Amino acid sequence: MSSADRREFIASMGSWAAAVALSAFHARTVRGEKTRGPGYGPLRPTADETTGWELLRLPEGFRYRSFGWTGDPLECGTPTPGLHDGMAAFAGENGRVLLIRNHEINADGGSFAKPELTYDPKGPGGCTTLEFDGKRGEWVRAWCAISGTSRNCAGGSTPWGTWLTCEETHLGPGGVYEGKKMTFEKTHGWIFEVPPDGAHHPQPLEDMGRFVHEAIAVDPTTDIVYETEDRVASGFFRFLPNTRKKLAAGGRLEMMKVKGHSDLRTGVDPAKIYDVQWVPIDDPTKVAGNDTEDQGVYHQGKSQGGVTFARLEGCWHSPLDGRIYFDATSGGDQKRGQIWSYDPREEQLRLIYESPGQEVLDMPDNICVSPQGAIMLCEDGFISPHRLHGLTLDGKLFTFAENNIDFRTGSKPPQIAAEDYRAQEWAGVTFSPDGKWLFVNAQTPGVTFAITGPWAEGNL
Repeated sequence: MSSADRREFIASMGSWAAAVALSAFHARTVRGEKTRGPGYGPLRPTADETTGWELLRLPEGFRYRSFGWTGDPLECGTPTPGLHDGMAAFAGENGRVLLIRNHEINADGGSFAKPELTYDPKGPGGCTTLEFDGKRGEWVRAWCAISGTSRNCAGGSTPWGTWLTCEETHLGPGGVYEGKKMTFEKTHGWIFEVPPDGAHHPQPLEDMGRFVHEAIAVDPTTDIVYETEDRVASGFFRFLPNTRKKLAAGGRLEMMKVKGHSDLRTGVDPAKIYDVQWVPIDDPTKVAGNDTEDQGVYHQGKSQGGVTFARLEGCWHSPLDGRIYFDATSGGDQKRGQIWSYDPREEQLRLIYESPGQEVLDMPDNICVSPQGAIMLCEDGFISPHRLHGLTLDGKLFTFAENNIDFRTGSKPPQIAAEDYRAQEWAGVTFSPDGKWLFVNAQTPGVTFAITGPWAEGNL
């Protein structure tokens, strides 16, 4: 980007106050801080307005409704699949919100959708679409969006109103997972584009790479797509499309390189700004074998000096500062998580938060940026209960919600096992386009929540 273009972009970013707040965010990088930020106050058991059960612990003044439990009937005639994961919200008609929700199903099986919505008849994963009436605060319906895929973990929305769902696998016909041979008829490890009304005759976006995908974020100023890889040693990638808003027209895949550093999993200086370069991936479809550890794309970038991260997962573009935020779930000296900020205008990278231990932040996974610019973090570690955190503009971490789903006693959905689910991960956090509702999943037993309350009184 030229200097003139950069000046024009910065001028369009917004107010002086927003710029000051964002500068404070980066100036106060937190590492090893054990105090909490000013959030919304203490959490308390809060009754679900749909079922009456106390499924969540939330601050005073917040309320929520549940919907879309695993096994609930969909309009397309099949039960709701389980393992609810990544999600994004889109504006519908008359104040309604459309959410596309991933299902991270990786067992061998068949599609849950009709043939025209199916990629591989033997793929059990996919996405469902949910409709929510934001004015009335009520769930409306849900239906099939895409299936025949495998292990749809996260993904991300596009500026042109579609969802990119990512397969967290690269197995194909004959591939072996946990000692079992898959019956897939097609290759997996791809990204698929899904409109809110469903992906008819879905096709993989092969130039975007075949690897163990997690999430994506799109920079609306360029339509470049940034991609994370969820492996112990992983790369951070970008896809430069040949034609804007037309990902199926192909493009170029590249991996991040950091000058003077080959590995940023541990020992990172929180005060340092890292200069970024990009190296080309000559064959984005390369998979050397059918082993779960094979990383044909990553090793192409690594051989050219690409930088290694630890299990990259959540990824989100902030409209307030134009940066791409992403997390390394097991990164950091304590292996409990790092939050990174990449500035595509300046080609610079910096660490903005590193967990000092499990009790503070336990392995962040899916993320989103709130309307006020804070980062929401879904925990996926080993602590119980799992927490939904906010990371504020001045670098403070606070807990916004806790998983309180425990069906060992009392009432429960008839199709759900009588177990304690408080240690199960959060996933798919995202705000409605108007910022009034926060949507998030409890991956297991599989349920989606719509949360609202006095957002203006805190940091989200």
